Amino acid sequence: MPAHVTQEKGRYTLDATTRLQYSGQASASAADEFARLLARSHAISLQPTPSSIPTSGAGIEFVLDPTAKLGPEDYRLTVGPLRIEVVAAQAPGLFYGAITLWQLLPPGRDDHIAIPAVHIEDTPRFPWRGLMLDSARHFQSPEQVKQLLDAMAVHKLNVFHWHLTDDQGWRIQILRYPNLTQVGGCREKVDMPGAGSQECGFYTQAQIREIVAYAAARQITVVPEIDVPGHATAAIAAYPQLGTTGQRLPVSNERGIHANLFNVDEGTFEFLDQVLAEVAELFPGDYIHIGGDEAIKDQWRASTRVQQRRHELGLADEAQLQAWFITRLEAMLVKRGKRLIGWDEILEGALPASATVMSWRGTDGGIAAARAGHDVVMSPSPDLYLDYLQTDTPGEPAGRPKTVPLRTVYAFDPVPAELTSEQRQHVLGLQANLWTGDIADLAGLEHAAFPRLAAVAETGWTPQADKDYDTFLARLPTQLRRYRELGIGYASTPFSVVLTAAATGEGRARITLSNPLGYPIHYNINGGPPDTSSPAYRAPLDLALPVTITAAAFADGKVLAAPMSRLIDATTLLRHEDEQLEQCAEDGPVLRMANPRSPEAGGLFNVAILAPCWRWSDAPLDGIGTIRVRAARLPYRFRLGSEEERRRRFLPATTAQGELDIRIDGCDGPRLATAAMPAHVDAEGLATVLAPVRLPARGAHTLCIRFSGDTRPQMWVLDQISLQPTDPE
Repeated sequence: MPAHVTQEKGRYTLDATTRLQYSGQASASAADEFARLLARSHAISLQPTPSSIPTSGAGIEFVLDPTAKLGPEDYRLTVGPLRIEVVAAQAPGLFYGAITLWQLLPPGRDDHIAIPAVHIEDTPRFPWRGLMLDSARHFQSPEQVKQLLDAMAVHKLNVFHWHLTDDQGWRIQILRYPNLTQVGGCREKVDMPGAGSQECGFYTQAQIREIVAYAAARQITVVPEIDVPGHATAAIAAYPQLGTTGQRLPVSNERGIHANLFNVDEGTFEFLDQVLAEVAELFPGDYIHIGGDEAIKDQWRASTRVQQRRHELGLADEAQLQAWFITRLEAMLVKRGKRLIGWDEILEGALPASATVMSWRGTDGGIAAARAGHDVVMSPSPDLYLDYLQTDTPGEPAGRPKTVPLRTVYAFDPVPAELTSEQRQHVLGLQANLWTGDIADLAGLEHAAFPRLAAVAETGWTPQADKDYDTFLARLPTQLRRYRELGIGYASTPFSVVLTAAATGEGRARITLSNPLGYPIHYNINGGPPDTSSPAYRAPLDLALPVTITAAAFADGKVLAAPMSRLIDATTLLRHEDEQLEQCAEDGPVLRMANPRSPEAGGLFNVAILAPCWRWSDAPLDGIGTIRVRAARLPYRFRLGSEEERRRRFLPATTAQGELDIRIDGCDGPRLATAAMPAHVDAEGLATVLAPVRLPARGAHTLCIRFSGDTRPQMWVLDQISLQPTDPE
């Protein structure tokens, strides 16, 4: 939403004969961008032409006026009956004016487009409006990166933070150290231990220059991240002398926090200096991100060589050693005209005055940094972590099942109330982070990013007083139309219908429908797809079984996502998928894991990885004689540091492959059913077992479902559970 909008009388009609001009070569890119978007969304082709001086004639004109009293990203946009004018003092403002003009176009592919008359005076709230892409854990092609940059541009985002190195891969070519990509750019396929196949990928320096230039043309600055001193496994795999233990390591194909750290030898700093020299030459922006996060200090503590160096430096502990490490890097960047930015762990020791802090562990780090006089970018987990799922619907892909819905993203404000007005000036803005531990392709990236990135963009641009979630939701369906016009994929799950059903007795069930964003729902019973003439859902339905419900969410009379259709009968009420169950674990990481044996089948499993356990509340046990369970055998590929050894729990097994263990009224309650798990799974990695009910139980009870046996190197995870009545014969 622009800062100031004044509706005027009349409208401007745009068609294939409209004159599109720009004054000065610096304004050509804005006119080109508008023409490109117009051609893609409305199939009208206009050829921008230069104008030596601003004219007052009919048509559209982009005017770069250095004398205008406007900031670098500000613009003025005036739509009148005969003329449209976009004015800015600098190229970024003119570019954003082009984006806003395109957003004013109504939907449809008419030959004549009526644009309502309006006057807009616009300026962004924050100078840092960012998106971080993790290309280390899963590699994206240069073309896919460009597609993401295009999408950022139409959201007026201006910082692309590019995470290029980690334990799972080194993705940036460094000419002086070719093994970084030849060795560090390849690993055994994730979640397929022993498969013998590798996945590789890195960006050549030529490709990086091309991407940086592509971003610059869209007013986006690229900030590279070279992560130190932790997240260093890929670099150490390439050059073992950089490590602390002296061991030769493979590039990791495991998730989580690894203990491998760069050592503190002078040879390592020479290596880092040369790496940063090449990085600084490739990226012309002010900042280079050095990570600094999740550096487990166990290897440093255990190393005689590191401890000797620490004592020589007179440092009290390993936190001070990391601060010294960061200071060395800052000096390398300063001599090359760059500024250091790092995750908020860099605050754990003395921090160079010019360093900027990116606060990810909530906002506390950002508050502390601003109070200490450091510039801050707010990027907190979970509010702005787009790899968290956005709904709790079964249609969500692999990721972290903790939900970060659209409302949460929109509600986040990067300026904490605790800061004084002077300290608030240090808050540069906000950034969403797109980690790819669970996201292997572009479709997954787009699902995770959109439409939540629109909420991030509005927070970064719109004045806080003008933000309103309800009006944002009212504008969102039009934004979805723009996504479709530009070929930007987005999550359909926030716009789908969720159905829950519960038996009420005598062959009837209570059916509840909901939409995650609260859009109106229309439904049909035992009929075809609904439309706006179908019944509107207003309250739970009490229906006789069997029944088929078809429902969809609507806005402005149009369906927002494909209709949901479900058959509800006595059998389906006794069957739950793992997504319908709760996790028993009170805390600890929960993942939505994909089936590596059959990813195309879409097998997904919600798992509390440190203590796998599922809970079915109010399971109806009257007359149940057998419990049927379908489970998958998944590799345990996680590194969680000391937390893993302290909190990983499992039931001891009494058979070779472990047992299914189902109890009632708590995991310490009586055992309802048990069965030995098989030695083999099918081609899709699944196995089905039948467990006779051994404990007579009536009424509704809470089931605790677990599998015994060590979860390493493989663990059983629940896919589906069915309660099967005893045959009366």
